[in-house]
Amino acid sequence: MEIDFQEFQLSTELRGHEDDVRGICVCDNAGIVTSSRDRTVRFWSVDPANKYRVRESPKIMVGHTSFVGPLAWISPNDEFPEGGIVSGGMDTLVMVWDVKSGERVHVLRGHQMQVTGIALDDRDIITSSVDCTLKRWRNGKAVESWEAHNAPVQAVMKLPSGELATGSSDTTLKLWKGKTCVHTFIGHSDTVRGLAAMSDLGVLSASHDGSVRLWALTGQVLMEMVGHTSIVYSVDSHVSGHIASGSEDCSTKIWKDGVCVQSIEHPGCVWDVKFLENGDLVTACSDGVVRIWTTHADRIADPMERDSYLSQLSSYKISRKRVGGLKLEELPGLDSLQAPGTSDGQTKVVREGDNGVAYSWNMKEYKWDKIGEVVDGPGDGLKRPVLDGKEYDHVFDVDIGDGEPIRKLPYNRSDNPFDTADKWLLKENLPISYRQQVVDFILENTGQKAFSFDPSFRDPYTGSNAYIPGDTSSKPAISTKPTFKHIPKKGVLVFDVAQFDGILKKMSEFNNALLADKDQTQLSCTEVETSRIGAVLKILKDTSRYHSSNFADVDIELLLKLLNSWPLSMIFPVIDILRMMILHPDGASKLLKLINNGNDALMELIKKVTMSPVIPANILTGLRALNNLFKNTGFHQWLQFHRSEILDAFSGCYTSNKNVQLAYSTLILNFAVLLIEKKDEEGQSQVLSAALEVAEAENLDLDSKFRALVAIGSLMLDGSMKQIALDFDVEGIAKAAKSSKDTKVAEVGSDIEALAKQR
Repeated sequence: MEIDFQEFQLSTELRGHEDDVRGICVCDNAGIVTSSRDRTVRFWSVDPANKYRVRESPKIMVGHTSFVGPLAWISPNDEFPEGGIVSGGMDTLVMVWDVKSGERVHVLRGHQMQVTGIALDDRDIITSSVDCTLKRWRNGKAVESWEAHNAPVQAVMKLPSGELATGSSDTTLKLWKGKTCVHTFIGHSDTVRGLAAMSDLGVLSASHDGSVRLWALTGQVLMEMVGHTSIVYSVDSHVSGHIASGSEDCSTKIWKDGVCVQSIEHPGCVWDVKFLENGDLVTACSDGVVRIWTTHADRIADPMERDSYLSQLSSYKISRKRVGGLKLEELPGLDSLQAPGTSDGQTKVVREGDNGVAYSWNMKEYKWDKIGEVVDGPGDGLKRPVLDGKEYDHVFDVDIGDGEPIRKLPYNRSDNPFDTADKWLLKENLPISYRQQVVDFILENTGQKAFSFDPSFRDPYTGSNAYIPGDTSSKPAISTKPTFKHIPKKGVLVFDVAQFDGILKKMSEFNNALLADKDQTQLSCTEVETSRIGAVLKILKDTSRYHSSNFADVDIELLLKLLNSWPLSMIFPVIDILRMMILHPDGASKLLKLINNGNDALMELIKKVTMSPVIPANILTGLRALNNLFKNTGFHQWLQFHRSEILDAFSGCYTSNKNVQLAYSTLILNFAVLLIEKKDEEGQSQVLSAALEVAEAENLDLDSKFRALVAIGSLMLDGSMKQIALDFDVEGIAKAAKSSKDTKVAEVGSDIEALAKQR
């Protein structure tokens, strides 16, 4: 699915608020109104000389005694010739302002708690509150009040169709005609915080569960957008079909057709987002700044302003939480564990929620072992951590697993890390074989990668000098054979991280939807089948027992039944279960047995996920499942035999979804590794062609480009493949890669260029 999209860039920063900007309201073509924790409402008018430019000197309205949130615009009428503004605050008050005079016209009292939402219904004002009620105000007085939800009402809006929509902390949306609820929308798993209309389609909702949903007015979920890593506070749409969302994760995400096409970082929480009629986007940030973003070249801020913003962003990131001396924001996510380590004992710290967690590469078992959570080290002016009455530079929490308690590992930067590791292992009665892992962990998490080893150090166990990683007893002769940093690729890559609770939740949600549809009830799972799915996930979750746990034949049969019978839009969590089952020895064995007996469920799966219209979630999970097949040698013959069908099926399924790009380029790389091992030149030629196509693609995720380039370089080590690559101008591809800002891409580009020059 190709998406034509021009990225938003900074246009204007509106400064003046002294605290978080909480709300935005677009005032037709007159300007915008903003509200803030600083208790003010500000009206930023459009510059008459330039209808695309908002004046940076706002009209300030003061009256609320606590922070101000929701806003609404009253179009010019006989009472408000230049328009009016309605604001609601934490002080429980609703205020009506005359834009021309800047004066307060009405104060509406009646809510018992914070006012959370405002909508206009002709000349009536509708408000929602944490007190669980909706109120209708007319001519400055409350004329109706009713309890709308059993929990705080967080948002209210009037739809183009005339109904009111509300969102609540009870996780539901409700549709109202007058005071009558005509429909309750169930699907979110946490508070519904923001609402917006989507032209001719329905209503958008933003939730604390981290998702954005598009609902038909019948209650059907038309689209779910998942990508934020924290609470989503606001959502808005434009007639162009673009959707914007603002989140606690300090980003505004732009969505098109359910795909995130851009993520705009902010130096703080994004409380609100609104599109202007001209397509520009306004964001409200906790740093007190209102920002306007544009896709139009003539409205982009000058380079100095853009550089200033990037500097603000950089300073904000530096000031954010650190873990063990590392910047949490800059740590890689769990997905980075899908790439294997390069040496036994190599450590990597990744971001898991609000924590940094260290892993060590286990070369023997070819997996990342969890070491434990990294805790904050000392900062300037901060009190040093104390353990057993003694201060240290660092005290790390180490989780050794198997139900054991967390162990504390103290370390001073002046200490020898090997000495520290040995003494700690002895004290904790842990195997000395963990020594190098502990040392690497200390060096990585204290920023001492250039540690100078003390030659006088003596190993307390052997009496010998310190072991220095990479040192040998004798220096080898200098090799004249050229070496490359990233090629050839050894080993395959798999997708072995799964959110099992999320999978189960999604399966349950889809099953409930089938049960509720009288035409599809027969497709739903029985209680016994639902129980079996839970049991399967429990087995997959317990990786420590993979060597002894087993699946029943009916488990595989159940998954295949769901793949064949459930609607296409619902099968991706089923594929995700299959993806993880492939990594389980018994699961892989049972699936392979089915294939060998003539039931090629995998080819049927490929046909299903690549059929039109393509569903990105199906493509993604299908590609990840295929990649996991490479881990089990039993599937290698099947993969080699079907490589043409597989590559042809997925080559046309590129989207702007970075996860899909990465999964496809990983498939190409895994095929390269397999077919080089099998000495299958015909297969290598096809994979090389696919890899070259990916490497040349525009707007490609850098990790995806890197994997395609590694596949090209690895294949080129064979003389015949090198000639094919040269015929396709691989040197031009290498040159472009060398100029990349991404270090890994540039390095593999250099590898390929050097290889190409070896005639």
